[in-house]
Amino acid sequence: METAYHYLALSGVLTVLLWTPYILARVFVWGLPTFLNNYPEGYPAKQPEPPLWAQRAQRAHLNMVETMPAFIAVVVAAGFLAGEAAVAVVATWAAVFFYARIAHAVVYILAVPFLRTPVYLVSWAAILIIGAQSLL
Repeated sequence: METAYHYLALSGVLTVLLWTPYILARVFVWGLPTFLNNYPEGYPAKQPEPPLWAQRAQRAHLNMVETMPAFIAVVVAAGFLAGEAAVAVVATWAAVFFYARIAHAVVYILAVPFLRTPVYLVSWAAILIIGAQSLL
């Protein structure tokens, strides 16, 4: 299970780091003094429009935040419930989840057509397969 926990930790770090692109875009759009003052005048009714890529970066981050609880739950459950034979399967699918989420963020931010949903579904398949290993 050490490998699965390794990818769980990496996924947590990825979740934390995914806010960086859109926060940096906000610094450049709002300007550093306004950013450090928390919000521009009239916020949220009036605010500088972030670039589309930054809006997509924010949605990619929020998507990861929404997905992490399910991933955490199945990996932790697998650690307690999965048999020895399932450990390698859980580790493999934890790695698949992590790399799929990196791909999802890149594809989402760059607006690559037709790839966002399939990559997202790969990460959810990984969660379902890990969950199944916990129950078998």
